[in-house]
Amino acid sequence: MSILSSVNTIYRNPQNSDATSGLSDFPTSGLLTPKQQGFYFPPEFAPHRATWLSWPHKEASWPGKIHTIFPYYSQFIKELTKGEQVCINVVDEAMKAFAVGHLQTAGVDLSKVTFYFHPTNDAWCRDHGPAFLLNKDSSIPKAIVDWNYNAWGGKYPPHDLDDVIPTRIAEALGLKVFYPGIIMEGGSVDFNGKGTVMTSTACLLNPNRNPHLNQSQIENYLCEYYGLDQVLWVDEGIIGDDTDGHIDDTVRFVNEDTVITVVEEDKNDENYAILQHNLKQLKAMRLPNGKALNIVELPMPDAVYYEDQRLPCAYANFYIANKSVIVPTFRGAKDDKALQIVQSCFPDREVVGIDSTEIIWGLGSFHCLSQQEPI
Repeated sequence: MSILSSVNTIYRNPQNSDATSGLSDFPTSGLLTPKQQGFYFPPEFAPHRATWLSWPHKEASWPGKIHTIFPYYSQFIKELTKGEQVCINVVDEAMKAFAVGHLQTAGVDLSKVTFYFHPTNDAWCRDHGPAFLLNKDSSIPKAIVDWNYNAWGGKYPPHDLDDVIPTRIAEALGLKVFYPGIIMEGGSVDFNGKGTVMTSTACLLNPNRNPHLNQSQIENYLCEYYGLDQVLWVDEGIIGDDTDGHIDDTVRFVNEDTVITVVEEDKNDENYAILQHNLKQLKAMRLPNGKALNIVELPMPDAVYYEDQRLPCAYANFYIANKSVIVPTFRGAKDDKALQIVQSCFPDREVVGIDSTEIIWGLGSFHCLSQQEPI
């Protein structure tokens, strides 16, 4: 059983096991939600204290070639440490030693890396990691939302260890935890820092997540637990995406009113119509102030296959670190163009491309692997 034995608990301070409040019928109960308490989820482009990772170890996620990903994963960590601390969940001392060996080979500054003995099932910390909240009152410590996690609709059991990672991290840091009691993944949402979140119906309305909730109810959870005012929806995800359409492969906020969205240039490609439909939806959207989105189109890479399976390659799966934006590349003709487009959106950061051709065999890339902790 999950250590979150009370899934109907709205919050608990891990340092005080008696500090619990039941929430049997959210949102009609009288308890204060994170939003009502002044908490909010900052955008990825806001300053970080650290980036959280879970060291890859599940061979079934990279069948036959997990050994090939570590040089690129270590290069990712090296880039992160140039501007922030990196916190890595590992299972035990042996895994820590294995990780240190790879990081040393890559020339990583280990003084910028902190290991935590938090056992995991898999490496996708964007989805199983903590959602850190800040408070409008800067004197109030940050908090964590621990959404339930079922490995993308129960596709890849077991997921019991991953499900409790946010609470384990909260215990390590001494932070309050909020428990919405519904399934949510970090890769399914992207934020502008001004009260708006972008997501997809393909994922959040999929019956393998929260079949008991309708769209309005899911919006209510997003707004109350992330401290939001508006939820914007596109319909689809890209071909090959086993997450049922995570937004971090398709549409990303780069500032409060600008999004990068992927488009397929080849009309014969199976992603073409899907992404044109999303683009049409984005053009019709308005922010709360009535402003239309600034839309920057980012090409899709040429299709990449491995063992006859199309992989979910997308340049949009970049990670915005303090000093850089780390973009997955795929040894393709469009890599340089994509890097130039992303660079145009981040004049204050260096855009760094890292080869993700091996990592994407796990069906995710750098954004999927990481979760930011704000200052």
